[in-house]
Amino acid sequence: MQHADLPELKAFIAIAEHGSFSAAARVLGLSPSALSHSMRNLEARLEMRLFNRTTRSVALTEAGEQLLNGVRPLINELANVVNEVMSSRSTPSGSMRISASESSIRQLIRHVVPEFLERYPQIHIEFVVDSKLQDIVGDGFDAGIRLFDDVPQDMIAIRFGPDIHFVAVASPAYLERCPAPLTPQDLKTHRCIRFRFTSGGLFRWDFKHEEHSASLDLEGPLTLDNVNLMVEAALAGVGVGWVPEWQVSEHLQAGRLINLLPQWSPNYSGLCLYYPANRHPPMALRLFAQAVRDWANGTTEPVEP
Repeated sequence: MQHADLPELKAFIAIAEHGSFSAAARVLGLSPSALSHSMRNLEARLEMRLFNRTTRSVALTEAGEQLLNGVRPLINELANVVNEVMSSRSTPSGSMRISASESSIRQLIRHVVPEFLERYPQIHIEFVVDSKLQDIVGDGFDAGIRLFDDVPQDMIAIRFGPDIHFVAVASPAYLERCPAPLTPQDLKTHRCIRFRFTSGGLFRWDFKHEEHSASLDLEGPLTLDNVNLMVEAALAGVGVGWVPEWQVSEHLQAGRLINLLPQWSPNYSGLCLYYPANRHPPMALRLFAQAVRDWANGTTEPVEP
């Protein structure tokens, strides 16, 4: 059996990530027919089928999944080594892929990214918005951004921003139709705007006041996977939203939204940038991590949207 070469493995990873020969061909600068021919050759030499192909879709076989999980971290590590060698001889360069929620990306784009990219013009950052907890190593990411309490213990975590305070909010127009709740249990009679993770699970509403707590899976007419859209729905009078306070602070101050149960609102650990502790991070990520750390150390006030 002959071995696969590096270009074929990179092409294989591109097809797997894009789920399409034509999309991967555009990224790689190849024709779809040439890419398809290359994969047939690779499958023949490895003596295994890597993809199940139909006229409409491309999916990895079990052997393809095993190969992807094994080679993608190695290819990424190889690219990091090459980038670091090049950066050590010239201006820092390289690229990084970071999995994050939309709200955390907004904070970094506002406070860290502009100055960082101006200082290091040859570094490229790719943020991938996803509400589920990614296996950042297995899924080909260099780093992730999530709540500190959700980060695996074998990761280096750099906290930034304050703890996150969740609030139940509704518009004055909605409250004219529905009396404001006095306790979390009263929300069972309200039209609640729900959040669904990419994984499929619904976000529960966890309330806490002194020694009392409640965790509710509430019903409602609208389910979204984007917090900003939840805010828009609450402003439009659709129902009650359960969102981070910093994302609605301006609306609360202006009276466009009302904080319904402020004494029941819990705090969650703040956000953090995290990456594997048992792998040598590429120079681009090390520089970006330091930029986030420097900003966090200088942050004393709550982050505004």
